[in-house]
Amino acid sequence: MDEASIYGIIGEEGFTRLVAAFYRQVPEDDILGRMYPRDEFAAAEQRLRDFLIYRFGGPQRYIEERGHPRLRARHIPFRIDQAARDRWMQLMDKAFAEAALPAEVEQFLRAFFEQMSTFMINQEQPANRG
Repeated sequence: MDEASIYGIIGEEGFTRLVAAFYRQVPEDDILGRMYPRDEFAAAEQRLRDFLIYRFGGPQRYIEERGHPRLRARHIPFRIDQAARDRWMQLMDKAFAEAALPAEVEQFLRAFFEQMSTFMINQEQPANRG
């Protein structure tokens, strides 16, 4: 399976289910929820959905509306440490369970998210002083 074929398998509806399941968890999350102004969740959900659709073979709405993804640059304002990265993956794990995508698609997307979430870390965690 290559990444461009994923959209052909799950379509917009599959990405919509996955991203909606993820963002339903974020507002009340004690780590990720604090990163968003309360009125930004719907826009953030749309951006992630459009990015994934573009990245995995679907329509180019993300590029047309926002240009090059520049993921690290766009996330600089947010404190993303190992704990935030791990929480992002935990919520995405739950979203995968709810979205019920085909196993081969889930495996491919999981590997992508593991790599990208680690790439997005922009802060060191403070040393445990004791």
